Amino acid sequence: MTSERILVLHGPNLNLLGRREPGIYGFTTLPEIDAMLTREAERLEVVVTSQQSNSEGELVSAIQAAWGRECGIVINAAAYTHTSVAIRDALAASQLPTVEVHLSNIYRRESFRQHSYIAPIAIGQISGFGADSYWLGLQALVRHLRQPTTEASEA
Repeated sequence: MTSERILVLHGPNLNLLGRREPGIYGFTTLPEIDAMLTREAERLEVVVTSQQSNSEGELVSAIQAAWGRECGIVINAAAYTHTSVAIRDALAASQLPTVEVHLSNIYRRESFRQHSYIAPIAIGQISGFGADSYWLGLQALVRHLRQPTTEASEA
């Protein structure tokens, strides 16, 4: 197994997945998403650590703690996507490759959900594929990390 470590951050209310507005977010629970990510991480030969918090400060602290320990971040900041300059600034300061994910397609939702503070500093954004958004985000981040340096800088 390689030493590539990926931090997966889940923002506010995602602990309620499976019960919260299943018409929008589906019936998959957060523990099921984390288990799926663990299985995919094993297949990809990386280590995934997942953390959920309803607190903006805890998410910022987790990002700061990732410096020098993790190789990249997959984040669903949930509502903080649209409101948190603090999370955006922590991600930018970390200089860790970050993939932003969302269960629903934020661009087909309310106008206030269509702005992301994270997208401009992320290497990419995946939304609208339900729980598979996380799976796709992990795959994309690992692929990005494993690109030769010259290829990554040309993209």
